[in-house]
Amino acid sequence: MTAKPARPALYSRHLELNAKFAEFGGWEMPLQYSGVVNEHAAVRERVGLFDVSHLGKLRITGPGAREFIDSCLTNDLGKIEPGQAQYTLCCDESGGVVDDLIAYLRSDEELLLIPNAANSSEVGRRLTEAAPAEVKVVDEHRRHAVLAVQGPNADAVLSALWIPVGHDYMSFVDADFNDVPITVCRTGYTGERGYELLVPWDDAPVVWDALLASGEPKGILPCGLGARDTLRTEMGYPLHGQDLSMEISPLQGRAGWAVSKTKPAFWGRDAIVAEREAGPERRLRGIRATGRAIPRPGMAVTLDGANVGVVTSGTFSPTLRIGIGLALLRADVAEGAEVGVDIRGRSEPFDVVRPPFVKSTPS
Repeated sequence: MTAKPARPALYSRHLELNAKFAEFGGWEMPLQYSGVVNEHAAVRERVGLFDVSHLGKLRITGPGAREFIDSCLTNDLGKIEPGQAQYTLCCDESGGVVDDLIAYLRSDEELLLIPNAANSSEVGRRLTEAAPAEVKVVDEHRRHAVLAVQGPNADAVLSALWIPVGHDYMSFVDADFNDVPITVCRTGYTGERGYELLVPWDDAPVVWDALLASGEPKGILPCGLGARDTLRTEMGYPLHGQDLSMEISPLQGRAGWAVSKTKPAFWGRDAIVAEREAGPERRLRGIRATGRAIPRPGMAVTLDGANVGVVTSGTFSPTLRIGIGLALLRADVAEGAEVGVDIRGRSEPFDVVRPPFVKSTPS
């Protein structure tokens, strides 16, 4: 029997707002409220509020916790200080990507990892099996909600509630909102300036209501994961399971920058070093329609009649009003090339470009 998807703490709020739901990583989450294009525009032009509580939460504690995690994940935790966050990857020994995630460093003895919902259990399992006795891996998936406030007016919405703003990108601070402890992270998945708030699960409705009330004069809209996908695609941010996977390595998926070149050990290091030395056979590129076509995942990409790759992410860009996407292409297909995307048996023209498709303003 198929298990029913889990529901976030804010499920009743989403019902009240007439959200349309879809399953994401085993969770029933809002796909849209007033429409993807409308919500997308709110984030780019004003401010949007997302419930992303389906994301995993793994707390790693104990003597040597930082050193242990650094020996497992690809990025170099030695490059950040307590109070900072880092994008990193969990790979297996083949160099495939088990998940991409954010690591929040509290101290040498405490970190919080935010993996994708569908992969949280697997990341936790691998870490638990590898951890020394003094290091504990605790699944806190249902202890915290995650609310993302994203857009040019994000600072104004939070500061009106006396929630701290203005700290550096990829850093976090602890705060108190009406006796509710929250962690305010300068992170996001939209390319806009914004924050992600870690909130106690049971207190999420109070904080959600306050954010919507504070943001009303600033044009805030509740936003679903449909707009989150179009926003991240405009930035060229990869989505695990499509643009990164066990079959798509970090070097192929435009995430090689998050793989340390100097660390002596991490999961998958030997395979990734070997691929780096040989050069990956395929690379994730941006594709931009020159006509009216919209690419979708799984569509074949051709050059001079030969198959050279496949679309991994594709959508209509609400900002540019054209079709855009990410495609895993043969390594010799360079930026500037014109390729064809097979859409219902017809080859539609696309330019190969370097993402992001629109200007990023996260800082």
